[in-house]
Amino acid sequence: MNIGIIGGGQLARMLALAGYPLGLRFRVYDPSPEACAGQVAPLTVGAFEDVAALRRFAVGLDVVTFDFENVPAASLRALVETVRVAPGPQILDVAQDRVAEKTCARELGIPCGARWPVADAGALTALLAERPGEYVLKTCRFGYDGKGQARIGAGRSLAAALALADAQPCILEALVPFERELSIIATRGANGELRCYPLTENRHVDGILHTSRAPAPQHSDWQALAEGYIRAIAERHDYVGTLALELFQVGESLWFNEMAPRVHNSGHWTIEGAVCSQFENHLRAICGWPLGETRARAAVLMENCIGAMPPIASLLGGEDLHVHDYGKVPRAGRKVGHLTRLLAEATG
Repeated sequence: MNIGIIGGGQLARMLALAGYPLGLRFRVYDPSPEACAGQVAPLTVGAFEDVAALRRFAVGLDVVTFDFENVPAASLRALVETVRVAPGPQILDVAQDRVAEKTCARELGIPCGARWPVADAGALTALLAERPGEYVLKTCRFGYDGKGQARIGAGRSLAAALALADAQPCILEALVPFERELSIIATRGANGELRCYPLTENRHVDGILHTSRAPAPQHSDWQALAEGYIRAIAERHDYVGTLALELFQVGESLWFNEMAPRVHNSGHWTIEGAVCSQFENHLRAICGWPLGETRARAAVLMENCIGAMPPIASLLGGEDLHVHDYGKVPRAGRKVGHLTRLLAEATG
């Protein structure tokens, strides 16, 4: 089966590496000739908005997927006319807009923090005059890894937030008094089968995921609660593939933060730590194959390598340590690889 991946970053790279043992073949499409997935699969360079180029790319493919949720939904809709696209582009109408995804969550009864749409700097100033406090201002679209955000309150200057609000539509979110950041990852097949991975505990530094620990130490009801959330969202959008929800633990409850309609950084531990990885399960789903077991093989710690990889030789003496170098040029704030440590046999 021939699979096309729109977006050529490390997620596309790991999808291809998961699929080759299954006999799958891959092509990758990305605007950058340096896209790291191009080291493991043929790369077509082109703009995400170039529908004609995308249609040429799709010739001979059985299915197209994506590793990046900011691909224009209109481009994917144009592809649907000639090739199967999974997940379907309708999920991007929600996942690309923070107001839309919070609205979706609330309609499904999933708790979220208070939020207000912000059209411009004037609207932001008026809101803050009415409701002084601590907030996070986020762009409605195209934000990830802490980009497109500004903290407000506690003596911080408003300059960055006002500039952000004037640049594009935003959402003002009340600062959530969370105890932990968690995520739930699931894969849904075209037949509606859903397989969920154990909850993962995440720690961010400067808005970028630093470590993920799985299975997360948890209240006995949280796994079932999170699985209910992700099932409701996946079923509403007839989702096919791997999906992630980022959650806050607030007291005895779990609150929705955001979704990612793709394989997710907090699920990298599944490559060595689960019976079937999030990457392989995504491929199984979009190919129409039976889904794999999502049980954890071990307690796992995943650590992102940010900016540059440590010297590889210095890492290789560690027992149960697995190294993933994405082949990317080092750059401050850039995810260039990750390390996975198997800590102990899983008990859950």
